[in-house]
Amino acid sequence: MARSLIRWSIFSAAFVLAAAALAAPQSPPPPEPAPQKPAQGVNPPPLRVQANLVNIIATVVTRREKLVTDLDRSEFHVFEDGKEQKIQFFSRETDLPLRIGLLLDTSNSIRERLEFEKDAAIDFLHNTLRRGKDQAFLMIFDNEPSVIQNYTEDAGVLTEAVQRQRAGGGTALYDAIIRASGMLADAPQPADHSAVRRIIVVISDGDDNLSNASRGAAIEAAERAGASIYCISSSTQWVSAADLSDPHKRVDRKYLMEEPDKVLVEFASQTGGRAFFPYSVDDLGQSFQDIGEELRNQYSLAYIPPAAPADGRFRKITVDVGRKGLVVRTRKGYYATPPDSPAAPSSGHNE
Repeated sequence: MARSLIRWSIFSAAFVLAAAALAAPQSPPPPEPAPQKPAQGVNPPPLRVQANLVNIIATVVTRREKLVTDLDRSEFHVFEDGKEQKIQFFSRETDLPLRIGLLLDTSNSIRERLEFEKDAAIDFLHNTLRRGKDQAFLMIFDNEPSVIQNYTEDAGVLTEAVQRQRAGGGTALYDAIIRASGMLADAPQPADHSAVRRIIVVISDGDDNLSNASRGAAIEAAERAGASIYCISSSTQWVSAADLSDPHKRVDRKYLMEEPDKVLVEFASQTGGRAFFPYSVDDLGQSFQDIGEELRNQYSLAYIPPAAPADGRFRKITVDVGRKGLVVRTRKGYYATPPDSPAAPSSGHNE
């Protein structure tokens, strides 16, 4: 009997303890650790993706300078240092935002034609700049280059700046191109960070007599910036000749190139631009129309360059098309610079 009572007491005590445990509030499981947030004002490290492309803008014309706009990818052949490259991207539409450096010669050598230059510059700006898309800056050069108006999309603001200019001093054309190339390499980017088209428009007679830099250094600066140079000559050295269709009629032509004329041609040909030699403001209108049409009707190509060290070496580019009698204008090459270097966009990478 005593043993039964002891067993019953033990059983009762165990039952009471179990019931008490079930009735007690249960501790919730420990919460999962919350994801760590960066400290206030500290951004997470960015994801870096290397985009190793060489971008080319090409203009294709007949020998009479008529634009050819109906070519296909298969008709283009791109060579780097003599070796053909596979074209990765191709487009006939190159309606890219423009970043334009307008360089106006205000030296003594063009005093008689300064008004001609002003009219040329203003005409170009009003016919080319598109609000909300394109931007330009105005630089003058005599003894040294000076930025008169920084980047703006307002052609009216640039026009007022052009109209205030006066002539005087020497001509530092090469220094001006170097400074303009630096500004274009660091040009304002569109909100969506899309590519831009970098252009230098030089209105000058091409006669440099005061630059610290050499002509070769100026060309290299433009190539590093990925900028094409379009030259508008203000030279008065024209030659009169008889019109073959009418011996009694005289015409003025620039058929004999002087050294300053050759300078303008070299700047244009080395960077994929074009040189114009208009005789009057009336002729100039057609020249600017040709520039605007050319900028909107070019081919965009891109390829992945061969695996090679980014040693800063100049790599030569050649672009050919399959049709006979056509001329391709494009830059002559690029400098192979590291992607993170300040000059990287100039090389054609990461544009």
